[in-house]
Amino acid sequence: MARKNPFANIMDSSDTPADRPVARDYSFKGASRSLISSIDEMAAQAGKLLEGETIVEVDPNLVDQSFANDRLNVDQEDYEADYAQVLESIRSSGQNSPALLRPHPQHPGRYMLVFGRLRWRAATELGLKLRAVVKEISERDHVIAQGQENNARANTSFIEKALFAADIVQRKFDEDNATALAAIGVDRPTLSKMLSVASMPQELLLAIGRAKGVGRDRWYELKLLLDKPGNVETALAQTSNADFQGLPSEARFDAIVAKLKASKPRRRAAPASSKRTWAPSDGRLAAEMMANGKRYTIALRAKGADATAFGDYLSENLSALYEDFRKAKGETTNGD
Repeated sequence: MARKNPFANIMDSSDTPADRPVARDYSFKGASRSLISSIDEMAAQAGKLLEGETIVEVDPNLVDQSFANDRLNVDQEDYEADYAQVLESIRSSGQNSPALLRPHPQHPGRYMLVFGRLRWRAATELGLKLRAVVKEISERDHVIAQGQENNARANTSFIEKALFAADIVQRKFDEDNATALAAIGVDRPTLSKMLSVASMPQELLLAIGRAKGVGRDRWYELKLLLDKPGNVETALAQTSNADFQGLPSEARFDAIVAKLKASKPRRRAAPASSKRTWAPSDGRLAAEMMANGKRYTIALRAKGADATAFGDYLSENLSALYEDFRKAKGETTNGD
């Protein structure tokens, strides 16, 4: 059943709402049901937030960033256009909607940002107070509110949500990932793909950036390409290219995929093999020994029946020979 985002109505006009509410096609029970009850309580308080009863003006220099990162390269070119829009909106007409803060859990007198990163940055740059709602909430409710606000905007990319989901899961709020499911607003199969994509090398993800126009299927395609031997090294080498670094984020993603598709898969090197030969003094028999990884073979050649007879003798005495071998190495069979 679709659930209305309790914070959807307190965003800046520059934060684009999603086209439709997020639908969750998984059932809730146990810890998950309690979690959704928490979201319902937060939704019930949204009216008070809109009435401005808890809105205050805060020095942005007293605000620290959220402990859970939901943005990729937010201070770099990837976010230049989005930030410029928020900055101009606040410069021309003021901050029309509040950020959400909580009292900092470790530093009295300071605040932790739950959402409103670009609004906070604009207020800092313009030398203005940050208009914000301050609420005492738990870390779990913090990430839910942060994720729910992101779900109501169209400018948070898939990879940013995937990394945010992985961050939540690693914090182990619960055993069934209910917190991540509620915060991100996806079903379990989609969450699984998000976590798989988020496991790619952090260095590569930072080099590509938010890639706003790249969705789940294409990111998962890249993950599968990187699973092939040698492709991680190939992709990372591409990121050091000056031409690559000058591309927009989506183009950087496309360049990596194109490079990996064009490169030939690197075969794993076969283990080096070694060969020895042996012959008795009478010359009636010859043996060739070949070591290749975990395999060791002995081939016997002789005129007449000597090869077969000696081979049978070795086979019948393998147990005794193996015990002699272990004793020579100082090993025993007792207690194995």
